[in-house]
Amino acid sequence: MDAVRHEPRRRVTAQARELRFDAGTLCLDLVATVGRRPEAPVERMGDDSRLEAWCRGVGVTLEDGYDPEDVLRSLHELRAAAHDIASGAVDAHRPRQQSVDLVNLLARTEPPPPRLELTAEGAWVPKESRTLTKEALLSLVARDLIDLMTDGARRSRLTACASEACRMLCLDSGAGRPRKWCSMRRCGNRAKAAGHRLRASAP
Repeated sequence: MDAVRHEPRRRVTAQARELRFDAGTLCLDLVATVGRRPEAPVERMGDDSRLEAWCRGVGVTLEDGYDPEDVLRSLHELRAAAHDIASGAVDAHRPRQQSVDLVNLLARTEPPPPRLELTAEGAWVPKESRTLTKEALLSLVARDLIDLMTDGARRSRLTACASEACRMLCLDSGAGRPRKWCSMRRCGNRAKAAGHRLRASAP
């Protein structure tokens, strides 16, 4: 009987668990709460403290009294649908109808309109201070995804990190050289270091 070959386990570092806020748009920042998706997925938003950190990072505040488990479950469902839909623009697969239906359903809720407001001291109140229900938050993300996928110019700038161990979906800025890596400080530097080692070991 042939021996089973086991691939070496990739160590899950603190950096691999870090939340990412550099994907280029809100819906992709949600998708990025799972790391190393093609190999061994790493959950970056699995409890209430990480949910709060993600909300702070994307500049939203949930209303008091929300159920963290319920919000996480709903965000995880939307995240899976968003990845299915957005990755289709990169690898040309047709997303599941369930993904499309979920996004359309969540987008029906009207999020609160943006509002200009001054404090007594004359400073502008930041938009992050606006509190959202779970439904409003899900709608914001779903609408952001719809805006991305229905805007041909933006959709054409969707890309995936060139690292096979990462493949994070991100939005190229469209300025300068095309975005190859999710981040030069992360996958870009690792690729450069690997290339340097390879050249150094060559005869």
